[in-house]
Amino acid sequence: MVTDLKYSEIDEVITYIHQRIDEPLQLSGLAWQAGYSPYHFARIFKERIGLSPLYYVSSLRLQRAKELLLHTNMSIRDIGMEIGQQSLGTFTSRFTERVGVTPSGFRSSIMQAAQCLESLQKLNHWRIPHSTSNKYARITGTIQAEIPFKGVILIGLFAKPIPEGLPLYGTLVSSLGEFCFTDVSPGTYYLMATSVSWGSQAIDFLLPQSTLRTRSKEPIQVKPFTFVPHQQVMLYEPRPDDPPILISLPLLMDNFLKRFLQK
Repeated sequence: MVTDLKYSEIDEVITYIHQRIDEPLQLSGLAWQAGYSPYHFARIFKERIGLSPLYYVSSLRLQRAKELLLHTNMSIRDIGMEIGQQSLGTFTSRFTERVGVTPSGFRSSIMQAAQCLESLQKLNHWRIPHSTSNKYARITGTIQAEIPFKGVILIGLFAKPIPEGLPLYGTLVSSLGEFCFTDVSPGTYYLMATSVSWGSQAIDFLLPQSTLRTRSKEPIQVKPFTFVPHQQVMLYEPRPDDPPILISLPLLMDNFLKRFLQK
């Protein structure tokens, strides 16, 4: 499995985090594991992963919450406490902000997820007309994959280098090849994508831990009247240093289907 060789000592810390995700994790303790001061550790961790250490930890805990919602009968309050959220309201608001649906909505979305994938497969190939507005930038790219793949690709521009919350700009494509975002306003964006193979079970993309994916650690800067280079996107198998895909993929599928049917 391919990993980033830069600051390879961070790999051991990531393993440590995964093994102790249910325990209290402090910046000082994580820095000690790497043999650095907290300041230096936080700097190189963010340079390597794209996120601060504690934000990465909180992301893994929300992923753990998603797993508990689907695999256990624990109450939502108990799940929140399990991942360190003492307040039900705080857990619900953070989960909803970063996953895109409430904890209870996520728990009950298995049937919707299966229906969304079935509906997309029935569409076969599709294309939503691009905006003809020339007010803002156009971002084009080509998607390829390291291994053969047939299914749907979800791709978006996010505010942070982690696929959480609704993308600022997002779409679905029915095959490898070209994609395009139009009328992208000036700002800083991170391009991320994942895939869902035809025939996948709903649980496979409600908890997308093995789907092909890609993410840009370096942002795309969109400035007024400035050309944005063509993006080359390679979908790869999950790597140990990838943050979890928190956004609900069925939510993105459903949003796309609604747009497609209204066009």
